Amino acid sequence: MLSSNIGLTLLLGAGISGGIAAAIAIGAVIVGVAIGLVVYRFYARRAVGSVKQECDKLKEESQTEAKNYLKEAKVEAKEEQQRLRHELDRETREKKAELSRTEQRLSQREDQLVKRELAIDKKSDLIDEKKKQVEQKEIEIEQLENEVKNAHAAMVQELEKVSGMTQGEAKDILIQEMIDEARKDAEVKVREIEQQAKEDADKKARNIVGLALQRCAVDHASEIAVSVVSLPNEDMKGRLIGRVGRNIRSIENCTGVDLIIDDTPDIVTISGFDPVRREIARLTIEKLVSDGRIHPARIEETVEKVKKEMDAEIKEAGESAAFDANIYGLHPELIKLLGRLKYRTSYGQNVLNHSLEVCFLAGMMASELGADVKVAKRAGLLHDIGKSVDHEFEGTHVTIGVELAKKFKESRAVIHAIEAHHGDVEPQTLEAIIVQAADSVSGARPGARRESLENYVKRLEKLESLANSFDGVETSYAIQAGREIRVIVKPEEVDDSKTMFMAKEIAKKLEAELEYPGQIKVNVIREVRRVEYAK
Repeated sequence: MLSSNIGLTLLLGAGISGGIAAAIAIGAVIVGVAIGLVVYRFYARRAVGSVKQECDKLKEESQTEAKNYLKEAKVEAKEEQQRLRHELDRETREKKAELSRTEQRLSQREDQLVKRELAIDKKSDLIDEKKKQVEQKEIEIEQLENEVKNAHAAMVQELEKVSGMTQGEAKDILIQEMIDEARKDAEVKVREIEQQAKEDADKKARNIVGLALQRCAVDHASEIAVSVVSLPNEDMKGRLIGRVGRNIRSIENCTGVDLIIDDTPDIVTISGFDPVRREIARLTIEKLVSDGRIHPARIEETVEKVKKEMDAEIKEAGESAAFDANIYGLHPELIKLLGRLKYRTSYGQNVLNHSLEVCFLAGMMASELGADVKVAKRAGLLHDIGKSVDHEFEGTHVTIGVELAKKFKESRAVIHAIEAHHGDVEPQTLEAIIVQAADSVSGARPGARRESLENYVKRLEKLESLANSFDGVETSYAIQAGREIRVIVKPEEVDDSKTMFMAKEIAKKLEAELEYPGQIKVNVIREVRRVEYAK
């Protein structure tokens, strides 16, 4: 392009015209085009060579990188192959060990099964042998029974010859003797009932007098009116007495009990009929002894604190009793009075426990007889509520209990049951009769009232030893707290006819040699068992 421009410029500058100028111009154009083509090819070849060199360089670099990547991939593939091979070896070893353990367990179980089969086979052989022995014994027993029957028949014939009477005549005579003896026993029983009625009347009169004395006496020292507090040492007695007796006077004034400090070592006796006051005094002395600070101000403070604790404990005891009896809706004051019964005893029996027992017994009886269970249980729980304050008011605990029940809006049925539970009025409802019976059962059951445990055990042991002294007795059991004795005889030595005579003989021996309240029922039991197996 540069050459053509130069040619055109030269032609124009020379001023050549016409065809020569055109020819020259064409030639110049051709020459310029040719020169331009030469220059273009030169630069084009040069550019192509540069691009080719660059492509060769990129190709070499790509081949180098590809070789490096290939080497790294081969190394990683080898490492992965080695890792997989190690894991496969480890899993193979574990599977082999597990298979070995499984084979060992199966082998042990197989041995145990074999041993069990052998033991079962041995037991089967023993059972077959025992069956054969039993069958042989049965045959021998049948032979002995036949021999006994024959001997009995021969003996009866011989006795008939000797006595000159038939078996029926002898039986009639024996029956007549038994009737006569039964009549005598009936007469004796009638006299015993009359005597028992007189004794019960005397006993009730003594109980009334004793109860009156118990409620009115203020300075008697029985085990229901005293409490004992143990002291750590003898010096504590002097501290309780205090200077010129100020401490002991303060305790007595604050608690309302008598404090007896005598020569008995390490013991202080608290005397007072009110069990709540005695308990407050006992807890107060224990707290003072443990604290060590004993002076009138501290005594008054401790007494007030213990009284609050006692009030809370009494309320808790009443609520617990009502909850145990499943009785709800009681007046809060009745609950407190119920809790006070925890510290009240009657002939050694805790009155709160007795009330709960009567409640449960009355509920069970009412359920069996179709009576109102709720009324029976409520009246049973509250029947002795008057005993919680009977030393504070005049009248019997029945009268006081009725007044309290009326005051706190109890139902008529409950009030009537409380009023009739000691027979003060005639029972008019089934629930009142049930509460009366439950109260009698709870008070009269063995162990309810005060009785020496040692004497009680000795009486039962003697009762059983007297029964065991008879020939043919295998064993005997005293039950119902000694009110019944069950004598089991040996059936091969004592037959059915002898059991009746043995029962009478045992009863007579108990009457002659044993002292006991009420009566003892003698049961002579002869039992024969025969066992067969259905095959």
